[in-house]
Amino acid sequence: MSGEHPELLSASHIRDLAEGLGIRPTKQWGQNFVIDPNTIRRIVGLAELTGDEHVLEVGPGLGSLTLGLLDEAAKVTAVEIDPKLAGQLDETVTLMRPERAAALRVVAHDALRVPAEQLSWDDAGPEVLVANLPYNVAVPVVLHLLQILPSLRKGLVMVQEEVADRLCAGPGSKIYGVPSVKAAWDTHMRKAGVVGKKVFWPEPRISSGLVRFDRTEPASETVARKEVFAVVDAAFAQRRKTLRAALSTLVGSGVRAEQVLRTAGVDPQARGETLDVTAYTRIAAALREMPDAEA
Repeated sequence: MSGEHPELLSASHIRDLAEGLGIRPTKQWGQNFVIDPNTIRRIVGLAELTGDEHVLEVGPGLGSLTLGLLDEAAKVTAVEIDPKLAGQLDETVTLMRPERAAALRVVAHDALRVPAEQLSWDDAGPEVLVANLPYNVAVPVVLHLLQILPSLRKGLVMVQEEVADRLCAGPGSKIYGVPSVKAAWDTHMRKAGVVGKKVFWPEPRISSGLVRFDRTEPASETVARKEVFAVVDAAFAQRRKTLRAALSTLVGSGVRAEQVLRTAGVDPQARGETLDVTAYTRIAAALREMPDAEA
């Protein structure tokens, strides 16, 4: 499907579309529209699409990235929370890619609440996530979609650069935290680049980061995701505390926390940022096996 570069939305296109709809980008929905066609081509290229995949896009906005994806994907499902933007997208694609209009399906919904079945096409879920994600909900959206869509195999998302660094951080790093561990549950994430501020309208205060991910097997086959995530949340709720102290509320007391940690082979005096996701699965498994405290 690739080869020549079909026309993409320019800055003037985007501003004219927004004006026609009476839209100003809102902070409420974290809207920053990409106005540079070369950035769109870069994102699509880094996603490494094969041409036969069903791609999920979240927050398509006025359609800049959507057009680029339709040039390379078999079909695109776009989830848009803004009803005006959702209503315009089909029209924009019909005008600029009439031969590809049937390959787009727009779902007017909040990506944090959309049911998985609404994202399926011919009973098959999307295989790739490619999105310029709203800064304020980027991590919850990625984690939620990974949870409800086992069909997702890979993705390329653009997020605030600080968020990109956190998603890709490893144990021991100052920026390693809850997003880092939870993302590692069933994906391998790596930073794929930085995007400057001037390619957006409105221009954000900080740069964006591109994160490429590939799906992996879950970190544990015996302990549930929610059990592990509960331990992770507790461990980082009070980051400066030792794990013995941080987990005491979750398990009932410091003594029980120490028992759980020792059973899991984890130093009770360690801190949450030193543990990888595998260690958290061991803690969750040990907690599951811990007898209930006596009344």
